[in-house]
Amino acid sequence: MSAAADSTRRLLPPRPPATAGELLARYAAREQSPVEVAREALARIAATDGELHAFSFLDEQAVLSAARASEHRWASGEPLGLLDGVPVAVKDVDPQADAPNRLGFQADDARAHPAEDGSIVAALRRNGAVPTGRTAVPQLGWKGVTDGPGRAPTRNPHDLSRTAGGSSGGSAAAVAAGCVPLATGTDGGGSIRIPAACCGLVGIKPTFGRVAQWPPSGVGALGHSGPIARTVADAALLLDALAGRDPREAASLPDPARPYRERLDGGVAGLRVAVSTTLGFADRVAPEVVAPVLEAAAALGELGAHVEQVDPPLGDPRPLFDLLWETSMAAIAADLPAAWSEELQDGLRATIERGRGRDAVALARAELERMRLGAAMGGFHEQWDLLLTPALAVPPFAAGQDLPDGWPAEAGWPAWTPFTWPFNLTQQPALTLPWGADADGLPLGLQLVGARHDEPAVLRAAAALEERRGGVR
Repeated sequence: MSAAADSTRRLLPPRPPATAGELLARYAAREQSPVEVAREALARIAATDGELHAFSFLDEQAVLSAARASEHRWASGEPLGLLDGVPVAVKDVDPQADAPNRLGFQADDARAHPAEDGSIVAALRRNGAVPTGRTAVPQLGWKGVTDGPGRAPTRNPHDLSRTAGGSSGGSAAAVAAGCVPLATGTDGGGSIRIPAACCGLVGIKPTFGRVAQWPPSGVGALGHSGPIARTVADAALLLDALAGRDPREAASLPDPARPYRERLDGGVAGLRVAVSTTLGFADRVAPEVVAPVLEAAAALGELGAHVEQVDPPLGDPRPLFDLLWETSMAAIAADLPAAWSEELQDGLRATIERGRGRDAVALARAELERMRLGAAMGGFHEQWDLLLTPALAVPPFAAGQDLPDGWPAEAGWPAWTPFTWPFNLTQQPALTLPWGADADGLPLGLQLVGARHDEPAVLRAAAALEERRGGVR
């Protein structure tokens, strides 16, 4: 660790916080109450968020009311669902009937007050979770860091001078700082995995449709929702709570045949793992993010997996992603309230203008190309169960910047996230797992990618690596 790291200002929890699984065991044993845990969460938010800027809204009375209802259910011996009494922070793009949903904007508007819960919050309530605040996002979740006009950037609890990533940056910062054990995220180009990697957490983008999204994601076929957690087991638990069909969402998949949290054991012996440190097209990958990937690859081999360095058949999908992303932002912006349109961040405004300049034929061709790319990866996974890559091309950089120092502005945020957005195009499950740190002590991450619908293999390999690393740190 460098001398600079010795003076780093951090907002990590003073002691390892309880996982969601541990909280549920304590509730069942009457060793702790949901109200006590909710009060601790609120106190931690009060102590940290003035510097962290992880939350955009918090209704303390609503949190305590939900915790009291949970406490009553536990006392009656009738806990609800999988997460009864567990605080879960909610990303500020997931509609919640009793809280504003401003999508990263500051101005109030009728659109910010949905009449009903969306799929994510509805699933949390069915499972007894305690929704604990709305977490910060960039406007419309449009980029890989979390900031915007009129608000301070969300900061990384490992080093307050560094970014927490985005667009689910508030969710990741809240979990890493010990405010809550779990948080929701959405991922149209890496927005779960980017901040999870920056903040040393587990984040999983499941197969498209595995977690229902109603109202539909503004980025269409690129959009996924999923969990951010400290451990693989907690991520699997939240995924179990969120997964399943919503009758409002035609693309949502049925409940998994067996809970994901029950499929973490079994190891990786016999699995075929391809390793790629560039995906065949990323030309600017920092050496310090490659080293952990090679270490993890060696660990998988020692655990019985067959491991080879192989690039997947992706070509360079950046032009395809840019077209789909820019046209999605333009479509969303067409319906924005006037007060929000006036607030638009310069980079988002430029993205929208580029999207407006695209033509319908190009968009239709891009959607066909996206499906062909998914088919190519389907063929790849006939030979390889998993693909192992870095999570990001660089360690976490300075907060308040869209790009690392020295990178040209025209590169855009997808330039330093080349390992995430390709798998939104192909709609596969992909998980980030913390592994190692850079010279300044900032967390680095791995990414495990599986075939469509094969979340179990991804989670099982992540659990094996987590155990091999020595658990959560």
